[in-house]
Amino acid sequence: MLRKPLLEKLFDAAYLQRWNDKARPVELTELDKQAHKMVIAYILGKLEEPQPDFSWIEIIEGGIFEFLQRVVLTDLKPPIFHKIKADAEKYKRLNTWVFQELQDIIAPLGPDFCRRFKNYFLEPKENINRRILNAAHFYATKWEFDIIHKANPNSYDIEEIKADLQSKQDKYRSLASIQQLEADKKLIRFINLCGELRFQTRWSNLHRIPKTSVLGHMLFVAMVSYLFSLSVRACPKRSSNNFFTGLFHDLPEVLTRDIISPVKRSVEGLSDLIKEYETELMEKEVYSLLPKAWHQELRCYTEHEFANLVTDNGLQQGITCEIINEKYNKDRFNARDGDLIKAADMLAAFIEAYEGIRNGSASHDLQEAKKSIKYRYQSEIKNIAGIDFGKLYYDFD
Repeated sequence: MLRKPLLEKLFDAAYLQRWNDKARPVELTELDKQAHKMVIAYILGKLEEPQPDFSWIEIIEGGIFEFLQRVVLTDLKPPIFHKIKADAEKYKRLNTWVFQELQDIIAPLGPDFCRRFKNYFLEPKENINRRILNAAHFYATKWEFDIIHKANPNSYDIEEIKADLQSKQDKYRSLASIQQLEADKKLIRFINLCGELRFQTRWSNLHRIPKTSVLGHMLFVAMVSYLFSLSVRACPKRSSNNFFTGLFHDLPEVLTRDIISPVKRSVEGLSDLIKEYETELMEKEVYSLLPKAWHQELRCYTEHEFANLVTDNGLQQGITCEIINEKYNKDRFNARDGDLIKAADMLAAFIEAYEGIRNGSASHDLQEAKKSIKYRYQSEIKNIAGIDFGKLYYDFD
């Protein structure tokens, strides 16, 4: 069962500033970097899927494990971290300490999750999934560096960083997916388009600390959706569908911006009109950047993101999460828990409001959002597929 300490630890990444020893034209946070990394991992994964040892679950969990490791090791600058990583014994001791720091926080997710987390760093397997994550990590860093380089042309170590990134880029070209990515300008444009969601601030009309971006919010929802999937013992395909729906559920906002719910509800039919416009723009501006074989999947992630879906005998149908648990929790049904993803989305909004208030915001809107979301999941929607949301929200009392 997911609990408050882990949720707060995940959200800590929104506070972590990247490149904070350089002039930055925009704020760059660890949460946003990790979100962009997982978008890139999705692209590379789609290109590498035919590989025999490929696993979406290993990519998703590896991404979450590396995310948590980075949150704990926030004070280590990358050059120091990479130097420790090059020494197997020191790196093992470092990761043993990381696990000890997180053990109590992740324990409610069960011993199997804790074992996988520990083994990921202490008994690493070099396979296609880890190589994809490493390459995605590099490209997300390189994307940031291209911004930093322009703002710091005379920084004392800028050319050294540039040379180091160039050597890493040459290393990752051994991956077939990297070669395909670099040869396909449309895929690069898609990655850049997703990256622009780092610059769109949620609750932009309110004073709030920390500010969170749409892209960072999407990763938070994705991780929480996956952890909910573990709680309901979802099959691998259902779990990955839940994660990637969370990761892409607000992608249309790169074209329409983040429109807050009160505005959408202010005029009858406005929400439907916005949805229709988003769909039209996605067809024109986004899907055209991706291979046609991926379109149906991404449409499901972005256009019907909160629908519970299964595919049975070639027909897609809506259904409850409880019935998915009972009858359709197998990979062949391609299930997705829209209600759980919606709950993760609302929980993310609740925590954004909760943290903003805790950090001194007197905003009436944040107070109302916190109160209404909490009431909804404690009094109206107490349980989804066996997850006790009332208990989860009581953690924040």
